[in-house]
Amino acid sequence: MDYEKFMHEALVEAKKGDLPYGAVIVKDNKIVIRGYNTAQTDNDVSAHGEINALRAFTQKYGYSLNALSGYTLYTTCEPCPMCAAACVWAGVSKVVFGASTEQLINLGTKQIDLACKTVAEKGFQNIEVIGGVLADECLELFKQL
Repeated sequence: MDYEKFMHEALVEAKKGDLPYGAVIVKDNKIVIRGYNTAQTDNDVSAHGEINALRAFTQKYGYSLNALSGYTLYTTCEPCPMCAAACVWAGVSKVVFGASTEQLINLGTKQIDLACKTVAEKGFQNIEVIGGVLADECLELFKQL
């Protein structure tokens, strides 16, 4: 799996958003959906990049408890507890992220200090969580805020 290739695509999405959270959903080595943060633009606290990508997916393909089985969600930053829980509900098979929550906190951004992996482990799906892919490049976007 070429994690860096798809993380570069998530970085492209991140640059479009209110804040640098970008996401792509991948299956069979192809991007099927893209999303980015629009919380400020939409006046919607839930409009994170991951949530927007999941919403776009379910609007296009429909929703079921395991709608995203076999799909990987790439995101520039570790999913917050809300986004991680949404991945559980959607049945995402794998989450790949760039910068960790800890790294974002160390930069001074406000975060809920609860790891995506912890949320995934408490859920009822078997979600593989991989972090640190192009983390430095992802963090650079936050340093520019």
